[in-house]
Amino acid sequence: MAKADYYETLGINKDATDAEIKGAFRKAAKEYHPDLHPGDKTAEQKFKEINEAYEVLSDEKKRAQYDQFGHAAFDPSASAGGYGGGGFSGFGGFEDIFSAFTGGGFSGFSQQQHTGPARGRDLRYNLSISFEDAAFGVKKEILIPREENCATCGGTGAKPGTQPIKCNACGGSGQVRVQQNTMFGSFATVRTCDACGGSGKIVQEACADCKGRGRVNRSKRIVVNVPAGIDNGQTLNMRGEGEAGLRGGTAGDLYISITVKPHKLFTRRGNDLYLDMNIPMTVAVMGGEIQVPTLNGSVKYTVPEGTQPGTTFRLKEQGVARLNSNSKGDLLVHTDVSIPKRLNDEQRDLVKKLADSLGDKVSDARAARKNIFNKAKQ
Repeated sequence: MAKADYYETLGINKDATDAEIKGAFRKAAKEYHPDLHPGDKTAEQKFKEINEAYEVLSDEKKRAQYDQFGHAAFDPSASAGGYGGGGFSGFGGFEDIFSAFTGGGFSGFSQQQHTGPARGRDLRYNLSISFEDAAFGVKKEILIPREENCATCGGTGAKPGTQPIKCNACGGSGQVRVQQNTMFGSFATVRTCDACGGSGKIVQEACADCKGRGRVNRSKRIVVNVPAGIDNGQTLNMRGEGEAGLRGGTAGDLYISITVKPHKLFTRRGNDLYLDMNIPMTVAVMGGEIQVPTLNGSVKYTVPEGTQPGTTFRLKEQGVARLNSNSKGDLLVHTDVSIPKRLNDEQRDLVKKLADSLGDKVSDARAARKNIFNKAKQ
């Protein structure tokens, strides 16, 4: 008896998209699933045909071969032309044949189970904080959208009072073994069961809250303890605050990437702070006390006599806290000397006397202009 057309088996057109193929398979597989028709040989045969059709049409290479050669593309007794000009019984090429070998030889295949616990996905959140918050630490409340286990069904996906049943297509393993016959021999591969999605179970009556998924989208408020001394680009790890695990698996983690806003005065390098500061010319010459801004407020500092422009002095423990430590970095102040742009006559006389006493030759532009004016007046 001739095999039915795969497209007709799934009830789709030949130009159907991947999503349409998958949707048609799920609908048909659910309708003819043997668990729902115990002892019905017709339903069981129909279910096998649906699986066979989906196996070919869901694979891009196999579908192309089927569209060109029909069922002959996968018939080992067909002529060479039936293999698509070099393909081998549904394999796209030698790389696919070699992939079958990796499972343990001609008849080997992976025994990995997909029905056991699976860890939830990790999540990432970008948190922007101020310079001061990074230096002193802060608590921030954030809102995280994530998938959680449905509280109504406990993550089973089944209506309360019911339980999922074992998938008959895979026997509850979540995987199906596929036999491929080629001119080189028989190859066995394993793929995830399409009927149950790899869970090994079929939900007959779906939970109303999660629609049978066993998971729901929720947004949770989480308080993040940002430690003092954290720097721009560093990441905090909050264990177990990611998405819920599957089938009793552990939850994923939440990774929080820190972005620190720049400060208008300070520049940070490691745990040290750097500050550019102008000091009066008289203080640089004579020495004196100045007020230096820090993250904790202004502090007094005595500038030594004869401080030169470009001198850097260090204030101990006025920097940023070291992570998980009681110590801090330092504040390094780079000084520049402020020169007054205008002087009155008294100030000019004082500076002139200082220059004369030091043996410095200075010009007095104001006195020269005054002398020229007097001469012109005379």
